[in-house]
Amino acid sequence: MLIVQNIRLSRILRNTWQIDIIMIISCTGAYLAREFLIKHHFELPSIIPTVLGTAIAFFIGFNNNQSYDRWWEARKIWGALVNDSRSWARCVVSYLSAKDMDEPEFKALKRNLVYKQIAFLYALKANLRSAVDENYHKYLTEEDLQEISSHTNKANAILTIHARELQALSDKGMIDGFRFIEMNQLIVKFCDEMGMSERIKNTIFPTTYNYFTKVFIWLFVISLTLVISQFAGLWSIFLGWLVGFVYVSTQINGMSLVDPFENNSAAIPLNQITRTIEINLLQMLDEENIPKPVKPIHKEYVL
Repeated sequence: MLIVQNIRLSRILRNTWQIDIIMIISCTGAYLAREFLIKHHFELPSIIPTVLGTAIAFFIGFNNNQSYDRWWEARKIWGALVNDSRSWARCVVSYLSAKDMDEPEFKALKRNLVYKQIAFLYALKANLRSAVDENYHKYLTEEDLQEISSHTNKANAILTIHARELQALSDKGMIDGFRFIEMNQLIVKFCDEMGMSERIKNTIFPTTYNYFTKVFIWLFVISLTLVISQFAGLWSIFLGWLVGFVYVSTQINGMSLVDPFENNSAAIPLNQITRTIEINLLQMLDEENIPKPVKPIHKEYVL
């Protein structure tokens, strides 16, 4: 996620240089076609690029709105995961009764329950980014790792262990019925938030929207260059590219938000969010080895 108000020109050029070259070539071809072929037969009406430009503006606006909705929904889901994870740790620290356990054993039990929540978050993050992230290994026991090894969805398998251990606490009388219901409801929320995240990741943004937007922008740039070359001459190549650059940059900006869980500067900063939760939960356990917060890359964005 970008954290600066101004975007470097180099970043803009890295994202658009290929399309810029294609537009310049297209504008040059349109200018030459009019100069040597079309102008001797007819003049293109100015109403054509006017109508195309208006239609494309609405089309790009719709695409960008839908893209931002996906991005913002993803951010709200992970904001809820932050709050619910803190609530889980608070319940573990405050609600459990030691019964006949000695203090070190009881402390280890609470640590285990909180560690599993951190492992769940790291496993979910790895799944959403289709990446190999083994940070969750250090927060699980060997038995847990062996149990989830056969599961394709590690995060879901960890939630199953969560629920089983919570039931065991209830059976031992270490938590009363009302608090059991409350903590079980948190597990249900974790599952819901995991499912909503997976829905966004696995639902492809309609390909036709992106494809036809690119085609229409290209037609608009060509027709615009043909029309303004009647008045601007060779400068129509530059003016055609300039107007096309505005449309293309706006369209690219929207499409960069379509996949909010990708590992890029426009996506949700899962690394930062997960690390923040990890720090908060470890501090609630009074742990000593607390990891450092995720730092921005080049003071420009966080992942």
